[in-house]
Amino acid sequence: MLDIETLHPRELSAVERRIWRDMAAAEPAFSSPLMGPDFARAVGAVRDDTRVAVIRRRGEVLGFLPHHRRPGHLARPIGSPLSDYHGLVSRPDADLNGAEVLRAANLTSFRYTGLIDPHGVFGQAELKTAHVIGLANTDAETYLEAVRAASPKKIKNWRRLDNKLEREMGTIELVGPDRSREAFDQLITWKREQLERTGVHDFLRPDWTRDLLLDLFHKQEGPFQGLMITLYAGGQLVSGHFGVRLNGVYHPWIASTNPAYADWSPGQIFFMRAIAAMPGLGLERYDLGPGHDHYKGAYALSQIQIGDGVATASGMAGRVASSLDGVWTLAGGSGAGPVGKLRRRMEAIASVELTMGGRVRGLVHAVANQAQRRAG
Repeated sequence: MLDIETLHPRELSAVERRIWRDMAAAEPAFSSPLMGPDFARAVGAVRDDTRVAVIRRRGEVLGFLPHHRRPGHLARPIGSPLSDYHGLVSRPDADLNGAEVLRAANLTSFRYTGLIDPHGVFGQAELKTAHVIGLANTDAETYLEAVRAASPKKIKNWRRLDNKLEREMGTIELVGPDRSREAFDQLITWKREQLERTGVHDFLRPDWTRDLLLDLFHKQEGPFQGLMITLYAGGQLVSGHFGVRLNGVYHPWIASTNPAYADWSPGQIFFMRAIAAMPGLGLERYDLGPGHDHYKGAYALSQIQIGDGVATASGMAGRVASSLDGVWTLAGGSGAGPVGKLRRRMEAIASVELTMGGRVRGLVHAVANQAQRRAG
């Protein structure tokens, strides 16, 4: 029988945090900085609804399920939508069943969008692809040569643009880590402008997301820290990434470019130079996450499969939650049509907006944006 204690991350003992880190370190699938106690504690500092289910059997700790406890006993991934990877970190021999864990934790369901589940705790899930730049078994020069071989036309164009940018705008310099607060603020501004242009919900509008990123920007010591890598041309900031690293694994969230330099495709130039700089930064893995396959796939020669779906608790409460999810599925909520798009937009808004007012504003903005795009 499972014994589950649900705690805010700040309530975890030093021993529990050590056990969690050891479990994550023992399983390569859990190597992301998003899967450990340090990320949970960082999110917990800016969100009161952050929880960790500490799973025990006969007094022995078997695993940890970090989540946000939302109305209706719904669990969302911790830090969502910034949590591109999430799941239940456990021992391989824990023999855990996701439905039983949720029930014991007094949760009805767990809505996941980037599930890492090497031990099969939650069973089958719809899979999608995430992209990884990995140098663990090779050097940067060999990796870049493989990128060139796989996409010769794209890389030839990158070289042309790189030379053109330096010739016309001045010396190109990649800076990592870049500790400039001015550059950090500029990347955030450019990202928000991009989200507005493309009609994607602005996940940087709520205070908690900006506070989390700023807290991590200031955390620049130890194995878990924020990391910003930037590209300058003639002394002007043209592109950059910001995210979090754990030892040699880097997971950026913010990828921004200077709109004034769009003709030079600075995002492409940034990627190739960043890959070359990885050894000097102590990075073996540059995790790009899911989405934008056509763009990321040219640079990320490795992929992993992550889960997207809903896990429900055993018992009546779980069956009710499963029935509600089934209604969405029957209506086309899992497809690429308008119902599916509406559901994904509502999920994106619900995951980041913590107040009813914020959710209403998000939906109004989404409707207005769609109408504007159709009119255009």
